[in-house]
Amino acid sequence: MFDFFKRKKIPIDKEKMPRHIAIIMDGNGRWAKKRGLPRSAGHRFGAQKLREIVLFADEIGLKYITVYAFSTENWKRPKDEVENLMNLLREFFDTEIENLINKTQIRIRVIGDISKLDKDIQERIISAEERTKDKTGLCVVIALNYGGRSEIINAVKNLALDIKSGKIDIEAINEELFKNYLYTKDIPDPDLLIRPSGEMRVSNFLLWQISYTEFWFSNVLWPDFKKEHLLKAIEDYQKRERRFGGVK
Repeated sequence: MFDFFKRKKIPIDKEKMPRHIAIIMDGNGRWAKKRGLPRSAGHRFGAQKLREIVLFADEIGLKYITVYAFSTENWKRPKDEVENLMNLLREFFDTEIENLINKTQIRIRVIGDISKLDKDIQERIISAEERTKDKTGLCVVIALNYGGRSEIINAVKNLALDIKSGKIDIEAINEELFKNYLYTKDIPDPDLLIRPSGEMRVSNFLLWQISYTEFWFSNVLWPDFKKEHLLKAIEDYQKRERRFGGVK
């Protein structure tokens, strides 16, 4: 990794790299509309951009990257758009994810309620996770049918069941214990959240996990997001002083 930074003259400190970056991949529809294309074309270009950014993130030594691919609210979109997204998801796993599995050390994780997805998509997810679980490269966490509020509610329900059965004493509940009931129980919280497209909200994404995350917003639409934008976000992150509520 050191040779890469030196060779490319990248203006960021490799010793201060964020461990985990989360990205809200926003702006696919607007990107397509600006070009007179159907929204499905924007989603397709967005999927291609994801592959590019994931490979670059692995190259520069990031440990985790979590991307918001399909939210619990996205089911409200027109039926044909949802169907196109599901078909694109199938294609993405069959081609891009398959290439990552065969050619890299990247690990694949999916968070969210995948039980609501079609059975064949669930099978693709389970296969990708199983085949990459022992790999040592970047961990790509894909949020599918994910919502921060539903994740927390699901965690509360499961915790309540364990209290009811006597497995957990109510006095033992603290933040660390609660984290074990989240989808991300074995994933560190994001250091940096990136949202392109000009929107400045978190849209129900990782609500528990981003309590001390640094935010970076850009007007660039996701299909136009480049490696340079990722590096700029990391460079800005490294200029910030993270105190986590304390004083330095």
